[in-house]
Amino acid sequence: MIRFTIFFLSIMGCFAAAVRSRADDVPTLEQTIAFSEPPVGYDIRRDDIDRGTLETVEYDSTTVGGPRKAMVYTPPGYTTEKSYPVLYLLHGIGGDENEWVRNGVPDVILDNLYADRRAASMIVVLPNGRASKDVTARDPIPRQAPAFAAFERDLLIDLIPFIEKTYSVQVDRESRALAGLSMGGGQSLNFGLGNLDTFAWVGGFSSAPNTKPPADLIGAPSTAAKQLRLLYVACGEKDGLFRISEGVHKFLDEKKVPHFYSVIPGGQHDFKVWKSDLYHFAQLLFR
Repeated sequence: MIRFTIFFLSIMGCFAAAVRSRADDVPTLEQTIAFSEPPVGYDIRRDDIDRGTLETVEYDSTTVGGPRKAMVYTPPGYTTEKSYPVLYLLHGIGGDENEWVRNGVPDVILDNLYADRRAASMIVVLPNGRASKDVTARDPIPRQAPAFAAFERDLLIDLIPFIEKTYSVQVDRESRALAGLSMGGGQSLNFGLGNLDTFAWVGGFSSAPNTKPPADLIGAPSTAAKQLRLLYVACGEKDGLFRISEGVHKFLDEKKVPHFYSVIPGGQHDFKVWKSDLYHFAQLLFR
């Protein structure tokens, strides 16, 4: 079982549906409940359902001074007659815009969730989290670090406007989510919590040491508590980076910032954990 400690009361409507509790069951702070692990086959492509579309796009980046690539998933039945919320989903330090698709099959997970009517229809953008012309995953980490930090500007100034010009999407803060794994989890917490005028839904999966100190993540906890629709902090119990997520959780708890805190028993720093995180996180978004 996957244990969740619930600190987020403002979205209990969608949470109640996810855990099949009664609508009038309102838990208190520090209530611990259990989620089942994702069902067998949740990440296996099914032949008898409608599927979304994955495509590689190229956008002009003023941040790096040239074109950059991202992958975009549009859900089954995507139409310009409807506008969609958007999840920006970030990779780890060893990956790029292809890492999630190659190892985490987000398109398959979401297709299956839609077929089972368990998630709100959304567009998912999978960027390259290094804002640089020439830095790659093969470079030493110290050389990559500035490119990961620079991605905040690229995301806000270049990528989001491109997506909102190119696809039929909703453009308010409550229609944008930011989440990622490892290095991308740190970016998501740093950039998401630092730009609550842009993002209302934030998730850090097994966040890496690039995560800012907890006290620096949220300057005004009471304001953040009002603005956030969902803050999801998760990590595997056996992950060597567990202390980072635990530290963020403890600070949020102390400052009474509502959030989900998920500890996956026996979980390592791998895609088994991150696929499970996406499965649960996606069901809570845009409700």
